[in-house]
Amino acid sequence: MPDNAAKRTPIAGEVFLRLLAEHGVDFFFANPGTDFPPVVEAFSRGASGNARLPRPILVPHENLAVAMAHGAYLITGRAQAVMVHVSVGTANTINNLTNLSRDRIPLLLAAGRTPITEQGSFGSRNRPIHWAQEMFDQAGMVRELVKWDYELRTPSQIGDVVGRAFEVAMTSPRGPVYLVLPREPLSAPVSEMPPAPPRPVSAPPYPDPKAVGTLADWIAASQRPLIIASYAGIDSNAVAPLASLAERWAIPVVTPGPRTMCLPSSHPMHFGSEPGPLLAEADLVLVLESDVPWIPSLQGPSAGCRVVHLGEDPSYLRYPMRSFPNDLTIAASATTLLESLNQALADRTGDGETIAARRSSLAERAAARRTKLAEAGRNTGKKISPEYLSRAIGEAVGPDAIIFNEYPLMSDFCSREKPGTLFTLSPAGGLGWAVGAALGAKLAAPDRLVVATTGDGAYLFSNPTVCHWVEQAHDCPVLTIIFNNSRYGAVRKATLSMFKDGAAGEDDGQLLADLSPSPPYEALVAAQGGFAERVEDPDALPAALARARDAVLKERRQALLNVICPY
Repeated sequence: MPDNAAKRTPIAGEVFLRLLAEHGVDFFFANPGTDFPPVVEAFSRGASGNARLPRPILVPHENLAVAMAHGAYLITGRAQAVMVHVSVGTANTINNLTNLSRDRIPLLLAAGRTPITEQGSFGSRNRPIHWAQEMFDQAGMVRELVKWDYELRTPSQIGDVVGRAFEVAMTSPRGPVYLVLPREPLSAPVSEMPPAPPRPVSAPPYPDPKAVGTLADWIAASQRPLIIASYAGIDSNAVAPLASLAERWAIPVVTPGPRTMCLPSSHPMHFGSEPGPLLAEADLVLVLESDVPWIPSLQGPSAGCRVVHLGEDPSYLRYPMRSFPNDLTIAASATTLLESLNQALADRTGDGETIAARRSSLAERAAARRTKLAEAGRNTGKKISPEYLSRAIGEAVGPDAIIFNEYPLMSDFCSREKPGTLFTLSPAGGLGWAVGAALGAKLAAPDRLVVATTGDGAYLFSNPTVCHWVEQAHDCPVLTIIFNNSRYGAVRKATLSMFKDGAAGEDDGQLLADLSPSPPYEALVAAQGGFAERVEDPDALPAALARARDAVLKERRQALLNVICPY
């Protein structure tokens, strides 16, 4: 270590970075501005010493930085850190921060702020923007979305502030927190490096044994039970007990809007993503980590059906309005809850004849469903349908690939057998997520094949030029597959759902949804040295997918397929 480095008094910025590493943060995702000099100085000091610091990851757009942190958490299970530039940088995070909030993702989102002092302090204002960028309540922009916010006031606080931030973020239910770091205290010296080991956090709530016993009795007595699960697989340990419960008691599992792989595609009780007649017939519905198990204006359970809501936050208390029928609520993590339920059911047998008859009937329905899916997902030779493309992706990338899907991939057609191999966009629907999440996952799992599937509209939201720069700059190549239908499909569908017979329906709902002429998205990747192809011929799709996959796996190059997919 150079002599001058040994003589330097630590600054709060150094303590901040060291504490992030102490809390398990591997990557420091950052889009910097004039508030970052203390951070730059801290990293520079760390480079000349032996302190353990996170790896700095420069991300030239804040929305992408937050998405990358999301993806990294989904792989590691550890809280992540992002730092952005004052008020304007914070504003650019809100889209994907909404996704993290609804998905209960622990993130320390840090931001600088306009220097507090106009003169007289080290770090006082020295740029014209320092006046215009100041806000009366900078944290007010994100307070609806975070569990906690705070502004560093003195350099000696830094240890306690970071400890508190992670304590709140990691306590069940987890979620993002916001920390404002003015550059005067962040650049100020601290007398010593404070000891600040991670604080222990409480475990998620344990399920009430009495309530679990009641539910076990209801399952044993049920004629037509149904499980609706969307997010249970966020903890991969929940998949096995869910599979065991469904198999032993012959309970069909439906995953509307699946945000994780909750049950292997080949499981005999896997009944896809549409509740359909199973919901209408059910006499008992277990809503497991599913915020919207069905659309009440379109479908629902029959009168007299019992409905049970299960999960870490089964009432979704941060949703202003949610009024699904409810006969029993049990708060606990999906894994703990399912293990407790299986244990409670161990000494219950139910009606063997009823279960056998139900199993036989469901087997017939499952076979019919598989036949229908096989027909819908075949190559017709006319155009590349989303069903065919989804099936082909599953076959090409294999069972170990990690897929991040932003809407278009159809899970019913893309086989996923292993936990942690499928993640989809948060129910908040903040666009521009999948590619960034895939990049963060690739950083955390550099030897895995990571795939992002996205529509062309969502791809535009992702700041694609920045995405492909990040892939090359930080050596995190992923396979991006665009379902290109030259439109905002969600906008068109919403319009036609209301005004199909109105004036808007006369041009098939294209107004404000048409994204043609479609640019050559593959050129963006080629500009960064990646592999890219445009695919329109259905017969050419499997070979193109294989070439793109191999470019990532064998050549360690980023790859993109611009697949023309009218729907």
